[in-house]
Amino acid sequence: MHDATLSSRHRLSVGWARHGDEVREAQRLRFDVFAREFGAQLPTSVPLHDVDRYDDFCEHLLVRDGESGQVIGTYRALTPSQARRAGSSYADSEFDLTPLAPLRPRMLELGRSCVHPAHRHGRVMLVLWSALAEFMTEHDLDTMMGCASVPLHADPSAAAGVWNRLRQTHLSAPHCRIAPRRPLPLPGDGQLRSLDVEPPALVNSYLRLGARVLGPPAWDPTFNCADLPLLVRMEDLPARYRRAVANA
Repeated sequence: MHDATLSSRHRLSVGWARHGDEVREAQRLRFDVFAREFGAQLPTSVPLHDVDRYDDFCEHLLVRDGESGQVIGTYRALTPSQARRAGSSYADSEFDLTPLAPLRPRMLELGRSCVHPAHRHGRVMLVLWSALAEFMTEHDLDTMMGCASVPLHADPSAAAGVWNRLRQTHLSAPHCRIAPRRPLPLPGDGQLRSLDVEPPALVNSYLRLGARVLGPPAWDPTFNCADLPLLVRMEDLPARYRRAVANA
């Protein structure tokens, strides 16, 4: 595990989990957001925690409220060597990643991103992404890949509308496109073209980082969401995310 890097400004601190109790804090926040807020039916081995088999192989990034010490934001990160030990990455279960094979030796998989509803402002995401950029530099990684979820419980057609917009504006180069193993059912092309939905805030934050959409969304029935596969290259990451930890 990595020593915590602290940020006193804005009363936030950020660091990597150093022991199991800190991982449990991240898993409790994930359960609160994914299950209690968004209604995911999580097959967890620990009550009131979101736990899956990849957690034991991942690094877990935590943002805490500086006054209460409560974990208010988290990411988990799977390095190429950790993915080899795990036998696969989480994204492998949702997509055929064969086209990304040339990138995988230096590709970090990100997942389970969530922020406490009372703290969903830009500072939390800035601190998280700054720490991730620092981690990428330290480990000589140049690509980040993960899935951005679009909830289906409120408007089942929203994910199709988001995909229709992004396929026109942020689609990756053809040689990087991947196919979902369980595709989200989409309307015919004529109806799809009529849908235009503003992406969720988290998706927009990825796009501001230079993210590209790798293909159509997968359907995740456990989380009742559509997962859009996204890829970010370090060379496209704005410099302010690299500087933020040092300047916080």
